[in-house]
Amino acid sequence: MSSTKPAAEKVVATNRRARHDYHVEDTYEAGLVLTGTEVKSLRDGGASLVDGYAYIDGGEAFLDQVHIGEYRDGTWTNHTPRRVRKLLLHKREVIKLSQAIADGGYTLIPLRLYFTGGRAKVELAVAKGKKAYDKRHTLREQQDQREAERAMRERSR
Repeated sequence: MSSTKPAAEKVVATNRRARHDYHVEDTYEAGLVLTGTEVKSLRDGGASLVDGYAYIDGGEAFLDQVHIGEYRDGTWTNHTPRRVRKLLLHKREVIKLSQAIADGGYTLIPLRLYFTGGRAKVELAVAKGKKAYDKRHTLREQQDQREAERAMRERSR
């Protein structure tokens, strides 16, 4: 018997504003095509997903505006921090994503960038932008939830 244990995930970067700014409908896991210095920089934890988005062009998916800092020990072979990176998805997933985007109002945003089993992955979300009143409503619900939990803790003391 072989004892295969599940590969642990090492999260490199998260997009914390994404769930505040968007209604997340569905998520997908995609691989990334990276250069050597990008991988080394990611292992050091140098990435930001803040302005990132994904798009589909010619039946292929790409990730744009994701900042992966230059590798500090890199030489002239270092990478460009905000270059367009190809995403690795199955053909049926690309078709599904392109149909969701074509329906209108939806966009692809990265939620997390992580390593699993030694491979760099990105969690993509099919999302629709929130209006200002939706954001206020969400903040109010979170605040009410915190107050209720606080009251329950106080009562149980």
